[in-house]
Amino acid sequence: MKAIKEIINEGLQRQRRNNITFLTGAGISSASGIPTYRGVDGIWIKGTKFYKPESFGTFMHFHHHPKEVWQYTFFRKKMFAEATPNSAHYDLVDIEKLLQERFHLITQNIDYLHQRAGSKNIYEIHGNLREMRCSDECSKAVYSMPEEIPLKAHDEDLTSDEMGLLVCPKCGEITRPNILWFDECYNERNFKLDTTLRIAKNTSLLMILGSSGATNLPNKLVQQTLRYGGFVIDVNLEDNMFTENFKDKKNYHSYRATVSEFLKVFNEELERYETA
Repeated sequence: MKAIKEIINEGLQRQRRNNITFLTGAGISSASGIPTYRGVDGIWIKGTKFYKPESFGTFMHFHHHPKEVWQYTFFRKKMFAEATPNSAHYDLVDIEKLLQERFHLITQNIDYLHQRAGSKNIYEIHGNLREMRCSDECSKAVYSMPEEIPLKAHDEDLTSDEMGLLVCPKCGEITRPNILWFDECYNERNFKLDTTLRIAKNTSLLMILGSSGATNLPNKLVQQTLRYGGFVIDVNLEDNMFTENFKDKKNYHSYRATVSEFLKVFNEELERYETA
C-alpha cells in the first residue's frame, strides 16, 4: 500500500511528462452488471453460443452473416442501455475535474458508461456502438445508428425494414458497426492509434483499470509510457497479459484489488497533492 501511494504521489508531482492517464477495460463495468468478454457468462458467450469469439467477432464473419451480427449488435446495445454507471465511473469524473487538462481516459469499452457518468476527455480505442460506417469503406464518413431500430433480445431478429435502415447512404452497401474486430488493425481515423500513443509518451502515471491486456494497442500504450520514464500501475484482481509482458520492468507495478478500492487510494493521494 505504501509503495503504491508513493508511486501515485511521484507521478502526480512530475511536471515534464504531466499526463495522468487511465486505461479502462471491461472489468470497470462489471459492477454495473455488464459481463466481461471472456468469462463463463461473458458477452461473447451470451448470444454467440454457436461460435468461438475469435471467429464470431471478425469482419470475415460479418461479411458472410451481416444480419446475424447486426442482430447481436442491437442485443449488446440493449444490455448496455439497461446498465448504469457505477461508483468507479463517477470517481473518474471527479478526478477529471481536479486534474483538468492533465487527465486522459483511454477506454477499450464500447458501453458508453464513461460518457453517461460525465467523463469528457475520452478516447475510444475499440470504437463504439453509437456509430456505423460503410462495410465497403466507400468513404471515411461515419453515421449514427438509426434510432428507429429498437433494441433487441438476443433471440429477436431484425426485420427487413430495419435492415433497410442499415445501408450506406452513399453507395447502398450494408453498413457495419464502428468497432474493432479481431481480424482488424488499429488506425488513427477510427481508433485513435497515433493520438493515444502520443498521450502515453507524455504520461507520468498510467493506471490500468480492469483490463487483461489481451489486445495489442493497450500493451503498446504501457510500453510507450515505460519507455519514456512513466509509471504504470496495473489494477486487477489477478495477473494477466500485462503482468506477463511487463513484470520485469522497474516502473511497472501490480495492485491486486478492485478498481473502486484502488481509486479510493488514488483519491486520497490526489487530495493530498491538491492541498499541498
